[in-house]
Amino acid sequence: MIGKKNVVFGFLFLVLTAALGPYMVITQLPAVGEAQTHKQAAVSRLELLAQSNYEDPQTLEKLSAEQIAKENTVALLAINRQLNARAPVDAIKGGPHTHGNLESLLNIVAGIALCFIALKPLFKQIISWTFIVGTLLHSGILYLVVIFQQEWAAKVLATGIGPALVLVGLLLMGIAATIGFKGEVVRD
Repeated sequence: MIGKKNVVFGFLFLVLTAALGPYMVITQLPAVGEAQTHKQAAVSRLELLAQSNYEDPQTLEKLSAEQIAKENTVALLAINRQLNARAPVDAIKGGPHTHGNLESLLNIVAGIALCFIALKPLFKQIISWTFIVGTLLHSGILYLVVIFQQEWAAKVLATGIGPALVLVGLLLMGIAATIGFKGEVVRD
């Protein structure tokens, strides 16, 4: 069963990429929550000043341009802090977590589909390995870039070879299914 390695690989890789969810919750979200609270306080203060026509809440005197500029700066820096705290979470979610989960499931489906396709074993092996290598060179490399900040991996990712291999695997699987899909498990 040539597709078995894709099913096994898919489930094991899914564990690795799905684990990024709890990793984000434990390591990243506390900083995001703290930055969000800080931003909310600074922006709320600025909003109250704007609603009071920029009067000091204690003295009810007009704030100077310098005081208003300082309040704006505090609010802008708080917004920037919140965006910077959120960036790692977005990078993980939009990169190795999402793509890794998707490509893991794609390997599982491809592996199961290969069990129902009657073609020469070499062609099925090519399809099988195309999906595995494509996944490793795309979401696997994304994992190294985003989680471990490996600069060399970013250069590999920039080649686009991983996503290209996944697309080639999909094309080959479509051709294989058209030619050899039997609707029942076949012996390799």
